[in-house]
Amino acid sequence: MLTAHQIDLIQDSFASVLPLTDAAAAEFYRRLFELAPDTRPLFRNDMAEQGRKLFLTLATVVDALDRLDSIIPVAHELALRHVGYGAKPQHYQAVGSALIETLRVGLGPAFDQDTEAAWTMAYRILAETMLAATRSTQH
Repeated sequence: MLTAHQIDLIQDSFASVLPLTDAAAAEFYRRLFELAPDTRPLFRNDMAEQGRKLFLTLATVVDALDRLDSIIPVAHELALRHVGYGAKPQHYQAVGSALIETLRVGLGPAFDQDTEAAWTMAYRILAETMLAATRSTQH
């Protein structure tokens, strides 16, 4: 569970990344494709548009961190869509690593240990929720 302080760290740092959305999204996907080259064929659309979708989804999640129960249906739907796109459970680790590295580069010194730990915890909660949703549909 995230503390109020961790939620503040995530929301404040995300607000700092928003003006850099296009560059951050490009960096995220560059890192993702480097970490998990098998994800590249899953993205057939315009990557700039894909980046905007990524940040809209992140904004939705970041905004609702103090109401995690409201994120669960969103995460469930997102997980099901991603299964349809061809996402595999092992891709979640690469996505998390790419996200953290992108934030580290984009935020520089502002991405301190506490902020990184908060983002890591938030991503773990989201990924576990999404993975549980995909497992529940496979039974």
